[in-house]
Amino acid sequence: MARKRKAHAAAFKAQVARATLQGDKTVNELASQHAVHPTVIHAWKKQLLAGAEGLFRNGTKAAAEDHEAIQAQLSEQIGRLKMELHGLKKKAASLG
Repeated sequence: MARKRKAHAAAFKAQVARATLQGDKTVNELASQHAVHPTVIHAWKKQLLAGAEGLFRNGTKAAAEDHEAIQAQLSEQIGRLKMELHGLKKKAASLG
């Protein structure tokens, strides 16, 4: 009968990958300690190292995207308020 693959949480993967970078234990020791194959630990370590650069680079990009989203939302709100003001001015002119 086929065994189901284990689904590990991201926090667990990060913990094991960071442990490999510390160098206190070998990958084989970590693999036996956490019941994970050494090849999997090597893959997690590669993902950690590849993603580390993106953590520092995407901070400014994410802030710029947030700024653009807020600016678009405010522009939309200004447009709605202008239309509402125009409608109220027409209504006031017809009444008075």
